[in-house]
Amino acid sequence: MELYSIHTGNFKLDGGAMFGVVPKSMWNKLNPADENNMCSWAMRCLLVQDGKRLILIDNGMGTKQDAKFFGYYYLHGDDTLEKSLAAIGFTADDITDVFLTHLHFDHCGGSIKWNSDRTKYEPTFKNATYWSNPLHWEWAVKPNAREKASFLKENILPIQESGQLQMVKGNGETQLPFSVLYVHGHTEAMMLPRIMYKNRAVVFCADLLPARWHIPVPYVMAYDVRPLETLKEKERLLNDFVNTNTVVFFEHDPGAECATLQKIDGRISLEKTHTLKELFS
Repeated sequence: MELYSIHTGNFKLDGGAMFGVVPKSMWNKLNPADENNMCSWAMRCLLVQDGKRLILIDNGMGTKQDAKFFGYYYLHGDDTLEKSLAAIGFTADDITDVFLTHLHFDHCGGSIKWNSDRTKYEPTFKNATYWSNPLHWEWAVKPNAREKASFLKENILPIQESGQLQMVKGNGETQLPFSVLYVHGHTEAMMLPRIMYKNRAVVFCADLLPARWHIPVPYVMAYDVRPLETLKEKERLLNDFVNTNTVVFFEHDPGAECATLQKIDGRISLEKTHTLKELFS
C-alpha cells in the first residue's frame, strides 16, 4: 500500500465560521484573515494505492460552477486535482474508487464535471465506484435549510444517475482496504477512513479536525449542525488517537498535511506536523 497527498487547490471561508465561538483575537493569530474576514484553506485529498486499486478520498470542489459561485469561495492556487494526480503518474481514468466522507461541495464537487460540449454532467472518474452511506445520502438529497447551500444537487444526483454509486453499510465495514469511523456532529454520518499504513493508523479527519488549529476541543466550526456532539466526538477520538499513536490527516489545513498528537497534564495537543513522505520514509 502507498498513500499520496492530493492537492486540489485552495479556497476561502469566513474565519468566524471556521472557528465558531473562539474569538477572532485568538484565531486570527493562527490563520490571519483578509480584509473581508476570509481565511485561506486547503482542499487536500488522499489517494490510497492498494494493489490494482486506486482509491481517492474526497475530491475538492471541482471546476464546473459558475463565476458567481467562485466569487464567494475564491478558488486559488496552482494546485488542481488533475495536476496532482499527474505528478504521481495517474489520471482520473485510473481511479477505481472514490470514497466521499460527506457530500458538502468542497469534498465532493470534483466528482462530477461538464461533458465536452457543456450540455450535461458526467462522472469525472468514469471507471470508479463512488462510495457514500445510506444515512448521509438521505440527509444530503433532502437537505435541511442550514446545510442546503453546501449540498448541491449537481454534485450529488448525477453520481446516482451514473449507476456508479455504492453504499457503505452497517458498522463501517467496506470492500475497501480501510475501516470507517462515523461521526455525526458536523453533519449526519460523516465517515472518517482509518487506514493501517506501514503498521501505523492514519485517520483522514475530514471536517472533524479540518486543520491543526481545531485540535483543542472547544475549537468547533459554526458550520456543524450538532456542535455539542462534535465536542463529545473530538474528546473521545482524540484520546483514542493519542493512545494508539494515530496519525491525523488534515483536509483543510493550508500548511500541514498531517500531525502526531500528545497528552500533557491530561490535555491533548499538537505534538508535531509532518508530511506523509517524511513521516513514513
